Amino acid sequence: MTSDDLAAEMLTLLGMAADAVAVAMGGQGEWGLFEGGDHAAQYHHDRTADRAALAVLESADVAVLSEESGLRGGRVVGRVVVVVDPIDGSTNASRRLPWWSTALCAVDETGPWVAVVHDHDTGVRFHAVRGAGAFRTVPGGAPERVVRPDTPPLAGAVVSLAGWPPRHYGWAQFRAYGSLALELCAVADGRLDGHVQFVTDEVAAWDYLAGALVCAEAGALVADAFGRDLLDLDHAARRTPVAAGNGDLLSALLAARRDADESSSEV
Repeated sequence: MTSDDLAAEMLTLLGMAADAVAVAMGGQGEWGLFEGGDHAAQYHHDRTADRAALAVLESADVAVLSEESGLRGGRVVGRVVVVVDPIDGSTNASRRLPWWSTALCAVDETGPWVAVVHDHDTGVRFHAVRGAGAFRTVPGGAPERVVRPDTPPLAGAVVSLAGWPPRHYGWAQFRAYGSLALELCAVADGRLDGHVQFVTDEVAAWDYLAGALVCAEAGALVADAFGRDLLDLDHAARRTPVAAGNGDLLSALLAARRDADESSSEV
C-alpha cells in the first residue's frame, strides 16, 4: 500500500468518525452539564460525541487521545495516534450557537498527518493531508482546495480572540467564536486573517492540531505564543496558539500576545 493509499484510508476513518458524531448529535436530547459524579463539568453531548467517535476509531489499529476519555489503545512506537475533540465549542452547542465542530488529527512518527474538522452547524468539512494540501467540502459538493489568500497588515486585519486583551493592539476588527478548530480553518481560507489566544495555556492538542494542519497545508501559520512545540500528546499539556495568514501578521500578533503577558505580570 502506498503512502497516498494509507493517507486516503486514514482520511476515510476520520471522516467516518465525524459522521458518527453528526448522527449522534442529531438524536441528542440532553445538552446540559452533568451534575456531580465522575463526569461533573462535562456536557452530556460531549460524552455522547466521544462514544460515537470511539466506536469508529477503536475499530482500527490506532491509539486514540480524546479530550473526554484520555488515551486509549496505548502509545506504541510506530502506531498512529488519533487526537480527537469530539465537540470543539461545547458551550456553543449547549446554547444552540452555530460555531461547534468535531476535530480529528492523525499523528504519525513525523507529526500531524491527516486532519478532519467538521462544522456541525453548516455541514462544511475541512480536511488536510500533510504534503497534499487542504480542502473544503460543502454538503453535496466536491472537495475544493483551500489556499490562503493575500493577508492584510495588522491595521486591516480581522482577527478572532479567545480571552480579553489588556488594550487594543491595532487590528481593524475582532470576533470571538468559541471553537478554535473552526477559527483556524477560517484563517486557512481567508475568512479571518488571524487568531490570538489571550488566555494562557488553556487549550490542548485536540483543540488545535487538526485546524493547524489545515492552516499549514493552505499556507497559513500557527505558532505557540511562547515558542514551544505545538505537538505534545500528554493529556495534561496546554499551549497558547496564535495564527495568521502570513509571517508579517503572525509576528505582529505574537508581539501583541507577549505584550499582553508582560502587562498582566506588571499588575
